[in-house]
Amino acid sequence: MAERTHSPVSMIDRVVSIFDVLEQADGLTLSQVVRRTGLPRSSAHRILEQLVEVRFLRRDDNDYRLGMRIMELGSVMYHQDRVRAAAVRHLHQLHAWTGLAAQLAVLDEGKVVYLVQVGGRSGIPSRSLVNGRPQAHRTVVGKALMAHSPAACREVELAPHRFRAELADIRERGVAYGHEETMPGVGCVAAPVIGAGDTAALAAVSVSGPLEHMRFPKLAAMVRRTAANVRRGAAETGRDDGDGDAPAAS
Repeated sequence: MAERTHSPVSMIDRVVSIFDVLEQADGLTLSQVVRRTGLPRSSAHRILEQLVEVRFLRRDDNDYRLGMRIMELGSVMYHQDRVRAAAVRHLHQLHAWTGLAAQLAVLDEGKVVYLVQVGGRSGIPSRSLVNGRPQAHRTVVGKALMAHSPAACREVELAPHRFRAELADIRERGVAYGHEETMPGVGCVAAPVIGAGDTAALAAVSVSGPLEHMRFPKLAAMVRRTAANVRRGAAETGRDDGDGDAPAAS
C-alpha cells in the first residue's frame, strides 16, 4: 500500500485515515500505521490508544485491529437499513388506513430519531418530527422503544417508580398511548418492532394526529399489525405478509 505524502490535518481526518489503513490490513503496528497514514508518531499513538479505550479498535500485543464496537455499529446500521426499507410500504398502508401521519423511529442514546414519516396532514408538522431528536422519555414512541430496550431499561432503574410502572404497562400491552405529550391537541399510538426471536426493539411504528381523530383501541390493532409486518419484512422471510385490508379493531 502506498504511503501518504502528507499528514491529515483535522482530528476527523486523522481518525478516518487510521480506519482506512486498518480496514485494508489484518492488524498493523504503530510504525506501520505511521508510515501508511503520514501521521506523527506521537499523534498516531495517542489516537490509537483512545480508540482502543472506546472499543473502536483492539490491540493484540503490538498490532492494532478494528474493534468490536465497529462491528456492533455496522450490525445496528445493517438492521436499521433493513427495517427502514421494509417499513416504507407498510407505513404508506398504515397512513392510508388511518389518514394519520405514520412514523418509524429508533432509539439513539436516549433520544428518538425518526427514520421515516408518511403523511403530515391533520396539523402534524412532519419536518420538525423527522429532523428533531426529542428525549425518548418525553415521547410516546420513545417510551415504546425504551420499554423494549434492555439498555434503556437498565438506565431507568433509578427513574421514578411511576415511570418504571408506565414502561412495564407498555411492555404488557405491546403498545404505548399518548395524549398531548409532545403537542397540544395531538395524540399518538406506538408499537415496537421486535427482532425475530428476541424481546428487544429494532425500531417502533407510530401514528399521530388530532385527538378527535384518534380511536385508540382500533389504532392500537393497526399499529401493532404494522409493526409485525415490518418485522417480517426486515427478516426477509419471503412470505406475503399482508392482504391489504386493515385489521379488525381489538
